[in-house]
Amino acid sequence: MFDHLDAVVLARAQFAFTVSFHFIFPAFSIGLASYLAVLEGLWLKTGREVYLELFRYWVKIFAVAFAMGVVSGIVMSYQFGTNWSVFSTKAGPVVGPLMAYEVLTAFFLEAGFLGVMLFGMTKVGRKLHFAATCMVALGTFISAFWILSVNSWMQTPAGFSVAPDGRLLPEASWLTIIFNPSFPYRLFHTVIAAYLTTSLVVGAVGAWHLLRDASQPHARKMFSMAMWMAALVAPIQIFAGDAHGLNTLEHQPAKVMAMEGHYDSHPDGAPLILFGIPNPQAKRIDHAIEVPKLSSLILKHDANAPLAGLDTIPDDREPPVTIVFWSFRIMVGLGFAMLGLGLWSLIARARHRLYAWPWLHRAAIAMGPAGFVAVIAGWVTTEVGRQPYTVYGQLLTSQSHSPLAAPAVAASLLAFVLVYFSVFGAGAWYILRLMARVPQPHEPEPPAIPVRTAGIVPGPAILAGEPGQ
Repeated sequence: MFDHLDAVVLARAQFAFTVSFHFIFPAFSIGLASYLAVLEGLWLKTGREVYLELFRYWVKIFAVAFAMGVVSGIVMSYQFGTNWSVFSTKAGPVVGPLMAYEVLTAFFLEAGFLGVMLFGMTKVGRKLHFAATCMVALGTFISAFWILSVNSWMQTPAGFSVAPDGRLLPEASWLTIIFNPSFPYRLFHTVIAAYLTTSLVVGAVGAWHLLRDASQPHARKMFSMAMWMAALVAPIQIFAGDAHGLNTLEHQPAKVMAMEGHYDSHPDGAPLILFGIPNPQAKRIDHAIEVPKLSSLILKHDANAPLAGLDTIPDDREPPVTIVFWSFRIMVGLGFAMLGLGLWSLIARARHRLYAWPWLHRAAIAMGPAGFVAVIAGWVTTEVGRQPYTVYGQLLTSQSHSPLAAPAVAASLLAFVLVYFSVFGAGAWYILRLMARVPQPHEPEPPAIPVRTAGIVPGPAILAGEPGQ
């Protein structure tokens, strides 16, 4: 049935599906962990119960999202061995230690303090509990640090040598590997995206409850905090994305050519193609709507600066233009929509209508999932734009896969699709149920879960999780 399919394409599809499904949860939990730390810190500073009640409301949602991130993340490690064993062999000397550092730092930090944060508020002192919350938030950031260092090295490899057998070996300085040329830009851009994603979700939940009761104090507080975050961070994200794009132009020019849709070189200034239909066969953008010379102005800060096109890249080294072209525009379009929502909220504040402007609330609800769509579109742009390499310029994707037959890969892909949509679909539905519930005064703490072992039920358990984030 699947014999006519390409095993490499199926393996790439499987990894794309699982990593896209997985990243939804870290993109939320990274920002939500920091939001919880802010809420608890404000409660300790002001003594206002609304912050404590919002903390207890959101910590239950965080627990479910974090758990689903852990479980879905475990699968990613196995795929390196099952579907991409050649990549693991050749790049493992560099990639393996970096991923081990993530376990040794973020894993132990999160595992050591997560149970205290979830179940320990009535069992430890306030300051110790706040410290545990801060450690969990720090752990999510450290996890992102190491994972993005790995991915950035695959995009802009540095600090390595090539052994006679083709393995990529680390050289003397690990700092060169960790802080490779694209890493600072990618880390800042991704973490800010996680904060924006969380603010949009929190804002959507607040707006949902404001539409039902504009006087609800918890909804007013969460909506106000979320809109401040969107208004302040969305412009920063746009500038961060621009800096990241300039870095990508320097180190991965073919990716930028695909993002911009520049099949041809432009010696006297390249246009910015707003929309169009990529035509890979004819190597042009059909029905293009473009602004003359604006691409050169953005990328080179000179309207007449020359920009090379994909005509300078061998055909077998070009990334898939159609996917990269559209995913980039989805990401950028949603970024400007987030900026618009933030500016709208500032206008509402100035007019004292932040809690009494139903259309703003409806827009916030509609934008609730926008952060998730934008981060997935951004990762599609990054990963598909790196093709045809797994390690850019060093290791081709076609040379990285395991010697598996297409039916075997197709069967595991089908199994992942069925399991993920059923299990994680149920988890997402449960999270939505929690969000639909109105925050209550004296919001209860998450119940402790007893652990049953050999017929013995000990006292309230402190649960710990694996990173996978």
